[in-house]
Amino acid sequence: MPNFSIPLSGLTAESTALSTIANNLSNQNTTGYKSKVVLFSDLFYQNLGTSGSGDPIQLGAGTQVGATPSLFTQGSVSATGVPTDVAIQGSGFFVVQNASGVINYTRAGDFSELNNYLVTVGGQQVLGYPANNGVIDTGAGLVPLQLGAGTISPPTATTNVQLTTNLNASATPSDPPFSTPVKVYDSLGAWHELTFTYTNTGPGTWDYSITIPAADVGATGNPVQVASGNLVFDSNGNLTTPAADVTGITVGPPTTAALADGAADLTFTWQLFNNGSGLLTQMATPSSTSSMDQNGSGSGSLVNFSIGSDGIITGSFSNGKTQALGQLALATFANDNGLQLEGSTDFSPTLASGQAVIGTPASGGRGTISGGALELSNVDIATEFANLIVAQRGFEADAKAVTTFDQITQDTIALKQ
Repeated sequence: MPNFSIPLSGLTAESTALSTIANNLSNQNTTGYKSKVVLFSDLFYQNLGTSGSGDPIQLGAGTQVGATPSLFTQGSVSATGVPTDVAIQGSGFFVVQNASGVINYTRAGDFSELNNYLVTVGGQQVLGYPANNGVIDTGAGLVPLQLGAGTISPPTATTNVQLTTNLNASATPSDPPFSTPVKVYDSLGAWHELTFTYTNTGPGTWDYSITIPAADVGATGNPVQVASGNLVFDSNGNLTTPAADVTGITVGPPTTAALADGAADLTFTWQLFNNGSGLLTQMATPSSTSSMDQNGSGSGSLVNFSIGSDGIITGSFSNGKTQALGQLALATFANDNGLQLEGSTDFSPTLASGQAVIGTPASGGRGTISGGALELSNVDIATEFANLIVAQRGFEADAKAVTTFDQITQDTIALKQ
């Protein structure tokens, strides 16, 4: 008598295939989803004897699902422009932790911000390496990544000033002086408007003075002079005194008083030359300052952030500075298909997968990060539809075998009548 278990095993296996295909199709828009395939294997065989040539005569017992591996091929990366969205290009998984401290791994980078932490859709905190004063500490262990809300970028005192200025070669000592205001910063981040004043003293010669408002140094009355001297130009309008090998003039604190806000004494270099070329010239055009630059800044608050290909989260501050806030970590496994699917695109390690090897992106064979983008599902609809047809026909064939065996059984019973 035919064994009903043989076609029934086929029905069971094909049903699993159909369910897997349906699951793939239903997750075609799931961020970071990896499609699965069903691999069949045959069951044990009953030996019925041997042929005349000695070959074994065997009867199979049907089929079973041998494996359902995930296809860890790269999904398409789609730009979103959302700064908290990140996509992995290459190998690796994000490391995430739930409220109970359970760590899982995911390819889905559709993160968001919650209470200044980078979190998954399910509320898990994304883990990475912390930054201390803008320096990533990869030896500190993984921590929930914070996005810098409330972080203050410290001020920087001005130590260098550059002015590109032309002084009118047609000026005479009787002409009014030419002045340029320059904003500089002290060690506390407060700004002070210095005035650079140039007075013609004759053909090719000028006196200069630099003053600071009296109130800034706790005084009253006229501005306080902090530096003075003279400038000499040659017949081509090039600065000769101070000479190019001096490069600049060091401007120190006024001798009368220190800064009123308690900051350190304001000392900076007024750069007169850049790569040997004078920044001060004397040409027969009206005196003017075409550009000015100084390297100080006040304190700044976080404006926005971005995530680079190396996973570093870089904050941009209102004072124009940037600073590292942390770095995403990626985990790799010896056998990705040994990972246990937990739902919500999460994976957990098993003995088959091996333990996670965690490091920074673009190192140790790990992939890189695309900020403001997401890795889409790698489900291919055309492939899934083709697989669906194959599984449907297999199911129908096994069902036909069952009805055939049923008819044979009925015919066998009718032999007694």
